[in-house]
Amino acid sequence: DLAQRRLGHGDLSLAGGKIVSRSAGVVASIEDVLGTEAIEETREYHHRETTKMDPVTGQGTSHVQLALCVHRAVVDVDVELGLVKVVEMASVQDVGKILNRQSLEGQIHGGSAQGLGLAVMEEIVVSGGEVRNPSFTDYLIPTILDMPPMKLDILEYPDPNAPYGLRGAGEPPTLSSTPAIVAAIRDATGKA
Repeated sequence: DLAQRRLGHGDLSLAGGKIVSRSAGVVASIEDVLGTEAIEETREYHHRETTKMDPVTGQGTSHVQLALCVHRAVVDVDVELGLVKVVEMASVQDVGKILNRQSLEGQIHGGSAQGLGLAVMEEIVVSGGEVRNPSFTDYLIPTILDMPPMKLDILEYPDPNAPYGLRGAGEPPTLSSTPAIVAAIRDATGKA
């Protein structure tokens, strides 16, 4: 509507970031039409209808979304000193649809760092139902210096039942990075 009012054409559409008229071709860019004017849009999402699980068959339609991520870890292990260093990780993740690649990569790196911490650094000591760690000042969590180089392979298979086709991006790497590191340590040490 705004483009039609400002440009005086009635047959406009948007194609590749340009305002296009069927009769005149490209007539303006989005930036030319909008100038400094802000655009606001509200969208509402409702998940698909769900049904209760059948107590006999265990079947039902639930509101679920698959979030898929796999990791491969490479570790160096000093078996005499018991030291472990994760030297490389690779991740393949289906994110549905990428909206902001840099933010998405940060989510995958962050989730992988959390998984690294759970595998080789973080420990809460519990005895008799009480936490025995003196404080969180002594609780090790990974920093950028602990993170190995990471190769990311990001797959885009939009979820047809999710807004914009998105899938969760930060949580899946926390689930697959920890067992990948533990499996690499077991393989390197020969311990089951």
